[in-house]
Amino acid sequence: MTKLTDRQKALLDEFFEESGDDTKTLLDKGGLMDGMRKYLIEAVLEGELTDHLGYKAHDPAGNNSGNSRNGRGSKTVQGKNGPLRVDVPRDRNGSFEPKVIRKRQRRIDRLDDTILALYARGNSTREIAAELREIYDGVEVSASLISEVTDSVMEKSKEWQSRPLDRVYPIIYFDCLRVKTREDGSVRNKAVYLALGINMAGEKDLLGLWISDNEGAAFWTGVLSELKSRGVEDCFVACVDGLTGFPEAIESVFPATRVQLCIVHQVRNSMKYVSWKDRKAVAADLRAIYTAPSAEAAGDALERFGEKWDRKYPAITPGWKRNWERLIPFFDYSPDIRRVIYTTNVIESMNYSMRRVVKGRGAFPNDDAVRKVLYLALQNASKKWTRPIHNWKSALNQFIILYGDRVEV
Repeated sequence: MTKLTDRQKALLDEFFEESGDDTKTLLDKGGLMDGMRKYLIEAVLEGELTDHLGYKAHDPAGNNSGNSRNGRGSKTVQGKNGPLRVDVPRDRNGSFEPKVIRKRQRRIDRLDDTILALYARGNSTREIAAELREIYDGVEVSASLISEVTDSVMEKSKEWQSRPLDRVYPIIYFDCLRVKTREDGSVRNKAVYLALGINMAGEKDLLGLWISDNEGAAFWTGVLSELKSRGVEDCFVACVDGLTGFPEAIESVFPATRVQLCIVHQVRNSMKYVSWKDRKAVAADLRAIYTAPSAEAAGDALERFGEKWDRKYPAITPGWKRNWERLIPFFDYSPDIRRVIYTTNVIESMNYSMRRVVKGRGAFPNDDAVRKVLYLALQNASKKWTRPIHNWKSALNQFIILYGDRVEV
């Protein structure tokens, strides 16, 4: 906070002394502080116009300059203390672009930031209006103004979704979360698919989000083709949670990429068949499979698991064998890489925060409303991504050994 100089303090003391009883209403709405804010804003605007024209008001230097002052226009802007009417100076040529209150700007005092922060937390328009009323002591903010602020996010979201990406991502995680939207008077379940890349520095980079009411090879091919058109040329490992048609789509668009199904999800799918009293024993025997030193040893552990448990739980072993070729790629890597790719927890932890945002919203009015909320929530989440993932340097050295020229260093 900027400290007042002795001269400034003396001026304020003199001001309060002369104001007398008027200072009692200093902070009231429409009181002295609002008058001071109006005066200060208009003074700054006048200074901006002087800087634009190159001379002060009534200065002879402005004669025959080609542009001059042209009165003022009044406008009302919404601030945290309510509406404030200010007079904005104009120039005759119409070339003056004020900065403190821009043309068509209707809000000041970072009200937009407050609205967006509340919206990013999953609050509805009505909830935001109530929250602002509480924060700013009864100030009424209309639903249309809130919608206008949040709609401004769409353009940023589109720019973000189409921005250029890195050429190589050693690892890309894919996952989805479910939302409800209203269409033609009925509520529909839709999936929001997210792609999270790990770049060459080991940093997380959310590559995009896609909304669909179905999934399959054609849909995923479109997603991957979009990533390719935005600059992605190579990915070493794609970690997925059994998304329908996705492995086939990867192999068609990025044929050199290896698909790694999430081991954790495979274990969870297995455990849903297991009675409570057997859960600890079954979990231990499954752990022997995915912690084996090699794919061959893992296969042997799976056979032993089947001999022990197939009669009681006949669905578990076939489930592992059905996905085996896409469960075992991580055995080809060092422990540092295995820890990174055997689970999609990296993206699931992000999805958890997204689910918290959409949980209390019920049904969204449309897909754009979903995009706005999740885009803002994702931007908030990414602020915490300040470090590379754990043991990344060791993992990168292993990638260099395995993939040689494909690794950009």
